[in-house]
Amino acid sequence: MLEFSMIHVDARLNALERWLAARLGDAPFSLEAASEDASFRRYWRATLSDGRTFVAMDAPPEREDCRPYVHVARLLREAGLNAPQVHAQDLAQGFLLLSDLGTTSYLSALSEQSAARLFGDATGALVRWQLATRAGELPAYDETLLRCEMNLFPEWYVGRHLGISLSSAQKHALEGVFALLVKSALAQPAVYVHRDFMPRNLMVCEPNPGVLDFQDAVIGPLTYDIASLLRDAFVSWDEERVLDWCVRYWEKARAAGLPVDPDFAEFWRAFEWMGLQRHLKVLGIFARLGYRDRKPGYLEDTPRFLRYARPVAERYAELAPLARLLDELQVQAA
Repeated sequence: MLEFSMIHVDARLNALERWLAARLGDAPFSLEAASEDASFRRYWRATLSDGRTFVAMDAPPEREDCRPYVHVARLLREAGLNAPQVHAQDLAQGFLLLSDLGTTSYLSALSEQSAARLFGDATGALVRWQLATRAGELPAYDETLLRCEMNLFPEWYVGRHLGISLSSAQKHALEGVFALLVKSALAQPAVYVHRDFMPRNLMVCEPNPGVLDFQDAVIGPLTYDIASLLRDAFVSWDEERVLDWCVRYWEKARAAGLPVDPDFAEFWRAFEWMGLQRHLKVLGIFARLGYRDRKPGYLEDTPRFLRYARPVAERYAELAPLARLLDELQVQAA
């Protein structure tokens, strides 16, 4: 919870409290900080005197647009997923009143004993989400966006975090890898993509899982969300287990009629290459969060993404230039 003194100097929080009071019929309630993410959004849990709870989103309209959140929440719920219900909204002020999916995230609940059950529920939800895909509802995960994301790697991770300027040869090698990853991504069937479908954004609740942080959803590569889930930013699993869970998702998707590649080996390659695109992007994003947004905690997880990226680059001959570049960067940064 924020300190008392901070609450009373926070003009937006004061405005949110007044807005909530009107929406909750002047019923007494207390507020405490619920969570925060990598954006400018803040979340507060409102607890009423009768024990009911809601979550209030504060999204400064000059920084954030609530409309995609409202739209994607509706798409998720229509697809049968447990996303927050939007009980009230004020887009001009950037306030939303949401149903509360609880306080237990997958990230906190995952263990050797619970992982199979939780990931089974998550992949079932993912298949339902992908089956609900309709054209025209979400923006495309196109070449421009894919490249924009990967360009964060040389700009923020290599340039700012490592303090290295790439040579012309290194830039050329990286561009060649980017082109391969974009081609692979765009060759995949296009479905709804949550874009951060990972344990931190899934909640243990009924029905399971609850789904959060979906406002950046797009239509794009079929393997993106399963790669996000199994090669996560904050928790890692051994390759044998990742392979097993990936097979189980592939089998569910095939049985449901999703257009997954009938050859699992080809599906696995697409999964690995899609994951690599995401890992390069996140290395850049986490460096940007650390240096530009003054959230240094994210930098602590950058070694995890290098541990994801290097084996993939080494497994495929086409990606060997990236493996060499990562080796060169390690030597230059030493």
